[in-house]
Amino acid sequence: MSQTGLKVFDRTVQETNEWLGELEQDLHTEDRQRAYISLRSVLQALRDRLPPPEAVHLGAQLPMLLRGMYYEGWTMTGKPLKADREEFLERIAEGIVTSGPVDPEREARAVFRILARRISAGEIQDVTGSLPLGLRELWPD
Repeated sequence: MSQTGLKVFDRTVQETNEWLGELEQDLHTEDRQRAYISLRSVLQALRDRLPPPEAVHLGAQLPMLLRGMYYEGWTMTGKPLKADREEFLERIAEGIVTSGPVDPEREARAVFRILARRISAGEIQDVTGSLPLGLRELWPD
């Protein structure tokens, strides 16, 4: 039976839950909210570091529900942000509001692993090719 009454909505909820489940496993947590916050923080930091056309191409491959989160609050003005590795990781840490310690590099690597598994290889190549070496090193081989 449909949860929402629309197959397209049910499918995006299912896909989003799959992404979050993978991230929970990668981060060794059972906290779905924590996984969501990490995913949002990393995706939005990545989005802002990419040239706008590349950010749009990546966004087009995300499940609909995640796509909405990805674009939340985004403007193309002043993009891409010229953040180096340290600034990129600081931005991720700032987006992860939690009571425990945050390792933004671990968070980024976990999300990038999911992207590498779920987004087309050509798009991942375009994304990583748009990033400086310090950020490309965070992606899986």
